Amino acid sequence: MIQSSGFVILLAVYGVSAGLLVSAGVFTVLIAVGMTPRFVGATHTAKKIFLYESCIMSGAIIGTLFSAIPALGNTGGWLRERLAVRGAAWSSFLLAAMDAGGEIFLGAAGLFIGMFVGCLALAIAEMLNSIPIFARRASYRHGLGIAVLAVAAGKLLGSLYYFWQGGIYQG
Repeated sequence: MIQSSGFVILLAVYGVSAGLLVSAGVFTVLIAVGMTPRFVGATHTAKKIFLYESCIMSGAIIGTLFSAIPALGNTGGWLRERLAVRGAAWSSFLLAAMDAGGEIFLGAAGLFIGMFVGCLALAIAEMLNSIPIFARRASYRHGLGIAVLAVAAGKLLGSLYYFWQGGIYQG
C-alpha cells in the first residue's frame, strides 16, 4: 500500500503532538506534587536546582528514546556480534567485562528508577491525603501500618511477577 507524503506528514505531526501532550501531563504531575522542591529542601542543595531539573529531563528523553526505538536497547547484542566475528583473543575478556558492566548498569538503573517511582508514589499519596481518608472511612484504629505495608508488598510482588513473565514483550 503506497501512502502519500501528505498522509505521512500528518501522522508525524500527530505523533509529535501526542508526545508533547503526554510529556506535558507527566511534568505537570511532577510539578503539582512538588517532588523537586521537596528533594531540594530535604537535601539542602538549592544551589543545584538546575542539576535536578536537567536530570529529570535527561531521564525523560533517554526513556523516550529507548521506548520509541527498541533497537537502542540491543546495543550490547550488536557489539557482542561484532566481537564474536573478529574472534580475537581479547574478545572473551571484553565480553566478560561488558557482561559485568551491564549487570552493574542495570542494578544502578533499577535502584534509581525504584527510588523515583517510590518518591513519586509517596508524594502523590501525601498530596491527596489518601491514607488518612481511607483510615477514617474504614474505621481503622490499629494496624494502619500493616495495611500500608500489605499494599506495598502486593505492588512489589505484582511487579516482580509481571517482569518474571516477560512483561509486555511476549514472544
